[in-house]
Amino acid sequence: MCFVISRIVVVIVCVFVSVATSAQAAKVSDIKNTVHNLSVVPPDLVGVSRNVSAVSEQRICVFCHTPHQAEKLPNAPLWNRKLSTSTYTMYNSSSMESISPVAPSNSSKLCLSCHDGTLAIGSVNVLNGSFTDQNAFTEDISMLGTNAGKMPGGSGSSTGFTRNLGIDLSNDHPISFTYDTALALADGELRDPLAVPHIGTRSQTSGSHHLPLISEGGEARLECISCHDPHIRDNSGEDIKFLRLNRFQTNADPQGEHFNESDDIICLGCHSKDGWEGSAHANSAVANEEYTAAAAALRDFPSSSFPVWRAACLNCHDTHTTQGARRLLREGTDSTSYPKAGGQSAIEETCYQCHSSDGGTLVSQGFGTEVPDIKTDFSLSRRMPITTVDQPGGSEVHDIGNTGMNGDGKDFIESAATLGQGNLMNRHVECTDCHNPHRVTKNRSAFSDPSMPDVAGTHNHEGVTSHNNLISGVLRGSWGVEPVYAGSAFLTTPIAFDLKRGVAPVNGATNVEQPYVTREYQICLKCHSNYGFDDANPPALGSFAGGTPAGTNGLTHYTNQAMEFYAPPGHEGTGTSLTPTGAADTYLCDQDFAPGDTCSATINNHRSWHPVMLPTGRDDLQRADRNDQGAVSDAFLAPWDADMGNQTMYCSDCHGSNTSTNTVVPDGGENGKAWGPHGSNNDFILKGGWSFFTGSDNPNDLCFNCHEYDVYAEAFPAVRKY
Repeated sequence: MCFVISRIVVVIVCVFVSVATSAQAAKVSDIKNTVHNLSVVPPDLVGVSRNVSAVSEQRICVFCHTPHQAEKLPNAPLWNRKLSTSTYTMYNSSSMESISPVAPSNSSKLCLSCHDGTLAIGSVNVLNGSFTDQNAFTEDISMLGTNAGKMPGGSGSSTGFTRNLGIDLSNDHPISFTYDTALALADGELRDPLAVPHIGTRSQTSGSHHLPLISEGGEARLECISCHDPHIRDNSGEDIKFLRLNRFQTNADPQGEHFNESDDIICLGCHSKDGWEGSAHANSAVANEEYTAAAAALRDFPSSSFPVWRAACLNCHDTHTTQGARRLLREGTDSTSYPKAGGQSAIEETCYQCHSSDGGTLVSQGFGTEVPDIKTDFSLSRRMPITTVDQPGGSEVHDIGNTGMNGDGKDFIESAATLGQGNLMNRHVECTDCHNPHRVTKNRSAFSDPSMPDVAGTHNHEGVTSHNNLISGVLRGSWGVEPVYAGSAFLTTPIAFDLKRGVAPVNGATNVEQPYVTREYQICLKCHSNYGFDDANPPALGSFAGGTPAGTNGLTHYTNQAMEFYAPPGHEGTGTSLTPTGAADTYLCDQDFAPGDTCSATINNHRSWHPVMLPTGRDDLQRADRNDQGAVSDAFLAPWDADMGNQTMYCSDCHGSNTSTNTVVPDGGENGKAWGPHGSNNDFILKGGWSFFTGSDNPNDLCFNCHEYDVYAEAFPAVRKY
């Protein structure tokens, strides 16, 4: 802290105090060697680069403080500046559990007297022992590097790479809100300030809290100085942005419940993200890709070999981000400039920084790397409506945390109405509809230990003895629904849905009754069932850009997949006699029959289905060919020819980008094209062609990725029972 002892003779006394220590470096009070040294006197340390400085003023503290005639502000530290009279737009979101304040309070107003860009940086109350005219907020101290005397960067922030915050704070970390036990409980992922020693209300008797809350009207509020100390630097030379604790994750992976001040990024001091420990974006063994020098420089990250895991939260979020972005998402708008400047919210653009071939963020990204290129699939002719212009409403409808349930924000849950129930103009898709980036892991199974990553985060498809539909690590922690049926008849429409949320525990139970998602279809059915639309008014094909046109294969509307895949037990016939009925549409029974014969169908006598929700229960013997042409398993490709009747499959076994002949595995292997229904050049986002002519002359069509073409596409004189 620096004090001006005399207004006539300039004497600056600075006391350098260590405010926080770690094994790596220490925070020291040394404002002269920071960018907050706005005087003409240069820093002593090499490498401290200032963009703004005075023309001739040598005093350091005068820009903010005066020992006499200071502003009459409660608890203000001898403040030498007027405060802005501007009206601020504050941060808010549907997943924010606190009541958004109407204006900045307390010390945050002091920070904004420079950082909102409305007042001249050199505008002070007292200078050289005399009062200055503050009515026009004019420049009293001549400055270099400003924008007409004010914070450089224009009158308001548009990119996430300027600290001219402007008066629209909707893209800046919330401030001036009450942070207490009630808020922590309602949010579900905030640390209780009464339960941890590093958070607490600043007072003369409270001791030192490394993340102090500021008392205002009897409430403990989070303000700018809860995270920032405007006087400190790090003695390692790292640009810490005046943060009281680590700007980056250091030396060790986060340990979840317990915050480690020496190693953990400052964000985790308040935010205890469920599932973050061991997640793919936090695990140093997984997120070891490095930033390019240009991308690191833009973000003020260390430029040499800086890995993703160390950036942690800052990979996707910036506390002062691009204007127009939601939830502090870095580069999260549809702006086409680089870096992005303003625009409308576009969540996928945050993911595309790394998950693309053209993001230019990582040294190695795109096809053939361990970072899947998702953007390319979303640019194919048939695709999910990921962009705002693709969505029928023409604006980003996705809005987690709007259900009214506590903690719905942490689980990324949004209401069925937002998904399209009751208003089909709301139908949309965003990356976070299917993936929770705080929880995804690089594991074949979502139930595996995330601290022990596998070679991929997708399920094992080749070389398995029995295929299943259990979610893999890339779907870990997503939310979904399990349909509830009133009857057992085939094609029964669900009467309700059980909400699935939370993180699957390591080695946890995998049955569908669990409170968390265990199956891929539970995620898909949020939109592709009567949970997301009314059966009487299903969405039309071709209702959004990139969708399959209406009339394709004679279809005009989406269908209720929860109804179509419902395959209740009791599917076999009852063993009735083989009396020919002559009817052309009767089902085959489970008894042998002569060629050309049919028999009376019995209730629930549907013979087969794609086992997305349930296995068929019919093994190789039960499905044996009636004309003695060999085992039914011979008619299937691997892995579908094993464990007949007991295995299940994924929606993404059929839906996704084109694959090679006779396989559903994406091209390029583990580091090739991504699994999942992001986009395709085939209608219905299928992995191969599917039409009225499938089976006639093209062995590359969709069905023959699983079924033997030579068996299913040739003509048989007798009715087959496969």
